[in-house]
Amino acid sequence: MGYRLLANITVAVHIAFVVFVVVGGFLSRRWPRVIYAHLAAVVWVCLLMLGLGATCPLTSIENWARKRGGETGIPQGFVEAHLTGTLYPAGLEWLFRTLIGVAIAGSWYLVVRARLRNREAVGAAMAPLQDRQDVSA
Repeated sequence: MGYRLLANITVAVHIAFVVFVVVGGFLSRRWPRVIYAHLAAVVWVCLLMLGLGATCPLTSIENWARKRGGETGIPQGFVEAHLTGTLYPAGLEWLFRTLIGVAIAGSWYLVVRARLRNREAVGAAMAPLQDRQDVSA
């Protein structure tokens, strides 16, 4: 029973990670330091998707726990095993991945735009102070 519970907890953590990859950029508008973790997560997912020899540790843990619990492991990756056919129909992986890419790019665009606006606002607020210093010198 314990191994099956561990496998199910691992699936829940994996789902949370996928959600973070999709919406982490938007979260960084509220909590700016989140962008660094989001960047790392997106790079990791890109490495996995490109098949550059990286293996997801969460998938490995789930497989290990399922086998120790008397079940068969998942024969493919997490997305194929748990999301394809559940979250989106089989055969539409390209659309799913494209929408995730659009969400990530859109969130980063909004973050960069907001940071540039903040810099401009700070610069505009500082301009009168700089003018006073220039006059008094």
